[in-house]
Amino acid sequence: MNHQRRRFMRTMLSAAAVGLVTGSAMPGRLLAQAASGRSEGTGLAGLLSGDFKLGTALSNTTLLGQNPDIEALVAWEFSAITAENAMKWEEVHPDAETWDWQRADHFVDYGHRNGMYNIGHTLVWHSQIPESVFVDGHGRLRPAADVNKTMETHIATLAGRYRGKIHAWDVVNEAVTDEGQWRESHWYKSQGEDYFSRAFHLAREVDPNAELLYNDYNMTIPAKRDFALAQITKFRSRGMPIHGVGMQAHVHLSDPEIARLEASIETIAAAGLDVHITELDVDVLPQAYDYMGAEISTNFEYSDELNPFAEGLPQNVVDELAARYESLFRLFLKHKDKIRRVSLWGTTDGESWKNDWPVRGRTNYPLLFDRDGNPKQAYRAIAGLKTSVRKSS
Repeated sequence: MNHQRRRFMRTMLSAAAVGLVTGSAMPGRLLAQAASGRSEGTGLAGLLSGDFKLGTALSNTTLLGQNPDIEALVAWEFSAITAENAMKWEEVHPDAETWDWQRADHFVDYGHRNGMYNIGHTLVWHSQIPESVFVDGHGRLRPAADVNKTMETHIATLAGRYRGKIHAWDVVNEAVTDEGQWRESHWYKSQGEDYFSRAFHLAREVDPNAELLYNDYNMTIPAKRDFALAQITKFRSRGMPIHGVGMQAHVHLSDPEIARLEASIETIAAAGLDVHITELDVDVLPQAYDYMGAEISTNFEYSDELNPFAEGLPQNVVDELAARYESLFRLFLKHKDKIRRVSLWGTTDGESWKNDWPVRGRTNYPLLFDRDGNPKQAYRAIAGLKTSVRKSS
């Protein structure tokens, strides 16, 4: 890149950064054209770089090369990335003889090129996995030894392909119920509780340097959190390697309360584990039948009452969303000594899973960037937490 080009890029990126914090941001497309790659101190991740890593999830559409503007925006604004779906079992390993590496390879390459902290998601989960892992062609359950071997091969192949290139793995995902029991998944029914520790041992054998995480939703429910931590503590005493717990943060405007989130952050950290705030989004729509979980098989019937903002958010809800994000990040900054990473579950509102879950056909606004890639008031509220500190210091 010649001197004039470098000077132009510095000027454009500096203007973008000032605009994003003050509210006079460049349009999403122009920002994307300006931000050809991430450098230290850029965007919101730069403001938070002394506190924790700031992440987002990359969709399959983006990883197929169909969202270059989002790729550029992510490179500017974030320091960590998670593959939203590309590394899930049914996506990357749809049957015993087939591996589809296109999206996962692009994810890893993109992260490497942009100096990102890469999170692999996920090695062992009860959902989005072919039934053939557990059931043969005649409808019979496969022997436990066969299922165990399949897990071993899957982890060895997937984690082995990206050894040294994935910084952290969500090794096991959502193994515990809200009531504080083992989820009676195919994994549990076949292997018993030992499948949990086995997955972590296998991941460590394949990639000794990757951070290993347990990831789950509703970890603010004491029964669930305490049961999960009790199992982790038990298995750690027997030598299971684990570094941290991912607290999925699919929250609503008012639920759960900040105090409940704080209690779980403190409890997980007190157990000697890093806290990762994962899958963060703020649902602004009416709660569907009071459901606040994240079980993807759950769906409720559409009604206009559950989709009140199809044409856009009214200003009072925009204000509520900004206030909610500000309170969340104020909490995260208070506990930055315990929190390794905060990752949103998507970059722009248009790509969020919350548009179709748990009610298909709704229009939601749960993230920091609008459908055109422009920063929202919520973004500026978070940035203001850091800029106010800098001005006062």
